[in-house]
Amino acid sequence: MELTILMPCLNEAETLAVCIRKARKFLEDNHVDGEVLISDNGSTDGSPDIAEAEGARVVHAPVRGYGGALITGCKEALGRYVIMGDADDSYDFLNLMPFLEKLREGYDLVMGNRFAGGIEPGAMPWSHRYIGNPVLSFVGRVFFHSHIRDFHCGLRGYNRESILALNLHTSGMEYASEMVVKAELNGLKIAEVPTTLKKDGRSRPPHLRSMRDGWRHLKFLLMYSPNWLFLYPGLFFLIAGLIGTVVLLSGRHVLFNVSFSINTLLYFAFFIALGFNIISMFLIVKLYAYNHGFLPKKDIDWNKRLKEDRFIFLGLLAVIAGIVLSIVAVSSWKTTGFGELDPEVTMRLTIPAVILIVVGIQSQLSGFIMSIIKVKSNGN
Repeated sequence: MELTILMPCLNEAETLAVCIRKARKFLEDNHVDGEVLISDNGSTDGSPDIAEAEGARVVHAPVRGYGGALITGCKEALGRYVIMGDADDSYDFLNLMPFLEKLREGYDLVMGNRFAGGIEPGAMPWSHRYIGNPVLSFVGRVFFHSHIRDFHCGLRGYNRESILALNLHTSGMEYASEMVVKAELNGLKIAEVPTTLKKDGRSRPPHLRSMRDGWRHLKFLLMYSPNWLFLYPGLFFLIAGLIGTVVLLSGRHVLFNVSFSINTLLYFAFFIALGFNIISMFLIVKLYAYNHGFLPKKDIDWNKRLKEDRFIFLGLLAVIAGIVLSIVAVSSWKTTGFGELDPEVTMRLTIPAVILIVVGIQSQLSGFIMSIIKVKSNGN
């Protein structure tokens, strides 16, 4: 069989029949060997019976949620290609040839673009049309070097085997992002075609919850982009902290009639510790994601690149340096009979000493965590 038209379904009795009729008409009119598959997600309104009466095949998804229904549907599909779309009569199931043609050309994933095809008045809330979708799609394009303009279009086609190989697992609305992100990360061939969106035919509110599901999409994009979540913020804090600390270690500085001294130095030192901690988390996450299949194993072997013993050894050196500076500070304190000290002088010793010790301990702990991840990944 060439094509499965897959619809996730949760209480869609009002619109399910018309969607199935349109999908079957598309198959018949275009002489496509295919099926209409309904992945039911626990409907209580008789939707499965309606689907079977309309000639569709019904499977029951054991995991609740949009992603759960589509994952089950993809596994149960008989077609080489799958075109998925919501069963609320908002997508045009009569006009699926642009998707199928791209799939026949060899594309692994074909995304619909509602902004290019046309959005009927009232079909999409203004907050989704002008804020949510554009912002999340922009973030996705920047994070993953993607050309997709509509990350969350629910009408899309794909090569079944290619998508199954991605091992998609999210059960909620973020499944839409997971498919695009993993397809980009794994180098699948992706195309985008214009499609239309009209106001759905349901009398009840949609299952989508703007704030909750928007946050789940954004969180997913961040989780799969450790560079933006960890590396770039960490580098910013670390570099800013190092520059500020080096400048202020030489003494007080005045800029625009504002005096910067040891109090500012303390914050810059905090930036160093914070930046180093975030970068350590980036390396640990990268190693974990590499070994557990969240990120594809290509280009860089993170097991070989990250030498945990170096982190432990360099951390030990940093701790020793911090202790030495602390001893120097205590020695200068001793010369006063352990009396009053000039903070402008002594804090320029004690602050770097404390930061070296903190960063050194963090480096050693990171090295041990990396070792644990590698042991687990090797099954030893």
